[in-house]
Amino acid sequence: MSAQETFVSHLIELRGRLIRAMLAVLAALVVLLIWPGAGTIYDFLAHPLMEALPQGTRMIATGVITPFLIPLKVTTLAAFMLALPYVLYQAWAFVAPGLYEHEKKLALPIIIAGTLLFMMGVAFCYYFVFGRVFTFISEFAPKSITPAPDIEAYFSFVLTMFVAFGVAFEIPVVVVVLVRAGIVDVQKLSEVRPYVILGSSVVAAVVTPPDAVSMLALLLPMCILYEVGIVFARFMVRSKPVPEDSTDPA
Repeated sequence: MSAQETFVSHLIELRGRLIRAMLAVLAALVVLLIWPGAGTIYDFLAHPLMEALPQGTRMIATGVITPFLIPLKVTTLAAFMLALPYVLYQAWAFVAPGLYEHEKKLALPIIIAGTLLFMMGVAFCYYFVFGRVFTFISEFAPKSITPAPDIEAYFSFVLTMFVAFGVAFEIPVVVVVLVRAGIVDVQKLSEVRPYVILGSSVVAAVVTPPDAVSMLALLLPMCILYEVGIVFARFMVRSKPVPEDSTDPA
């Protein structure tokens, strides 16, 4: 088979994998729209904010189709997260044939760990961070102000925070991959710890609201997870197997 035919076959397979992934997300979206419904899912997402606001406060929608569009976007996001394991499996199935056996043994645990860590980051943000951030903002606001959050602005804020915390919780996976790929060693990771803390502080200050609560809520897990990544990387380096495709000079 020529190189051109191989490239075309890869494109065809990639298209098939993408279609399967999109169909999985679409199927999850249909199920969620039927039960529990887009309105219920948005109310669940807005619960931490509504709990922190004064009794009787309601959110507003400034756009004509916003009351329909934003709950649909929230439901689509929930459908994507629900179908994420299958989506990542399709990505894994596409790249697996080009990997060596020892790389396959490493890639699958990384995909599983990455998925779980991203979900943990989102859950940590929703159940721990949101309540404290919204309570702090509500108590800090002057009593003469009547809060009326816009649902579109709230969705944008939530999406940014979810992505920030989800990606931040991927730090152990990134550290392990960098070490196993030989890009950096464990000793170097320990030496650059102060710079990592400084960089994490900058990232936390940029992506979170301008308050100490949310900044520390992102900064501390990033630093802890960096240390966890170093521990796992050190363990994996000690137990690193000899690649099956390598040849013995002797």
